[in-house]
Amino acid sequence: MSDDTLDAQFRQAAVDVQSADSAGNDAKLRLYALYKQATEGDVKGGRPGFTNPVGRAKYDAWAKNKGLSGDDAKHAYIAVVNGLLGS
Repeated sequence: MSDDTLDAQFRQAAVDVQSADSAGNDAKLRLYALYKQATEGDVKGGRPGFTNPVGRAKYDAWAKNKGLSGDDAKHAYIAVVNGLLGS
């Protein structure tokens, strides 16, 4: 798969997921983490403190993808979206 095709599928998956009513918090967190890994690479900065549980959960989810390449993160993101949409 060419980079252009993968990028187009990734962008389309980001649009398509908006219609996924069945996405629970775990799936949303996984999608967030994969999207950030695909677009920004490994997590940066310090882990938020206990007074910011949402930020902490996002940080932890993203950190689990450390070392995952951008292309691999895009493939995983597309797979999760397709699973949610039943594609």
